[in-house]
Parts: sequence; C-alpha cells; structure tokens
Amino acid sequence: MSAAKIKKGDKVVVLAGKDKGRTGSVLQVMPKDDKVLVEGINIHARHRKPDQSNPQGGIDRKPAPLHISNVAVAGADGKPTRVRFEERDGKKVRVAVKSGEVL
Repeated sequence: MSAAKIKKGDKVVVLAGKDKGRTGSVLQVMPKDDKVLVEGINIHARHRKPDQSNPQGGIDRKPAPLHISNVAVAGADGKPTRVRFEERDGKKVRVAVKSGEVL
C-alpha cells in the first residue's frame, strides 16, 4: 500500500489488532517504515522512575505506530473504504472507492 493514500489528518479505521474497529485521526505517517501514528489508538504505557526533570515519576502513555496495512481511510459513513487517485479539473485527487467522494 502506498503511504500517499493515507495522509496526516485523515480519519482512519483500524482493521486488525487489539483496537480493531476503532477510529482516530492520523498524527504522523512514516512512509519509509510503512507505519502510521493514530490518535488514541495502540496506546503503550512507559513506567518512569522519578528523576530531576520529573520528580513525581509515573506512567507515560503515548500512541505506538501501526502498520499502514492495518488501517483504512474512513468514509463519510465511518466505514473503511479504499482510496484511488483520479484527475478532476486538471488536478490529481484522492477519491473514496465506495462513495466516489473526494477526500
């Protein structure tokens, strides 16, 4: 899957894994690794000891990357759809395959 089909800010649906079926917006795309960071999805916890900068210590929770093949762009109805490229008005645009609407 080409990384250009999913871009930062897109609303995506998770297709596989522990968060299957959940939706979120893309925070970051890593095309070299074929991974995406999705807001509120695949949250991992890191236990931190107290130190100079963080005297309280505690648990840091942040999203971990998902493989790009495990997410799909959400259509207007919130269901996953594939993306294709079309030329409209002389510009190359991304189009949802199910509905035909421009993303």
